[in-house]
Amino acid sequence: MGKTYARIDGRLRTFIEEQHIFFTATAPLGGDGTVNLSPKGVSGSFVVLDERTVAYLDFAGSNAETVAHLRENGRITLMWCAFQGPPNIVRVHGRGEPVFRDDPRFPELLGRFPVDPAPHGLRAIIVVTAELIRDTCGFAVPYMSYEEDRSLHAQRFAREDDTSLSEYFGKKEHIATSIDGLPGLPLPLPVMPTAD
Repeated sequence: MGKTYARIDGRLRTFIEEQHIFFTATAPLGGDGTVNLSPKGVSGSFVVLDERTVAYLDFAGSNAETVAHLRENGRITLMWCAFQGPPNIVRVHGRGEPVFRDDPRFPELLGRFPVDPAPHGLRAIIVVTAELIRDTCGFAVPYMSYEEDRSLHAQRFAREDDTSLSEYFGKKEHIATSIDGLPGLPLPLPVMPTAD
């Protein structure tokens, strides 16, 4: 039922680029640490960089578990499910890295995304290098219909500038430090560079 792929291209690439939501899973090294699973879904916030590398925009939120786990150990799994059309589940297991605003690679990476990140409080770009790419049947995944992206996130964070966004993050308990005490998002937040 499942198949392993050497690269993200062709039908596989088309499938993941067409999905309106995907999920990320990370965990700290400690056996008693908190496993994190997050949905991602702002249209235009995910790109395939090459046949083994993908990236997504890490927007403002109440915690930074994914960033903290990646800074500690780099392990990440991304998953897409077909909620419409033929059943399918695709997982990319790999190594992830948060690329922060003050990283020299940030502007070029940002230029690869078609969405304007300004209204969403962009914190970092998560770059994932695939180590294992697999699909499975997805027979038990229900049919669900996509209507549109929610506007609430952009409405909330469009009010912030770099200074106020950094202050917002500073007030949140699990932004600079994860639930398990790992280093999370570096603060204060650097100024947003422009895309190349």
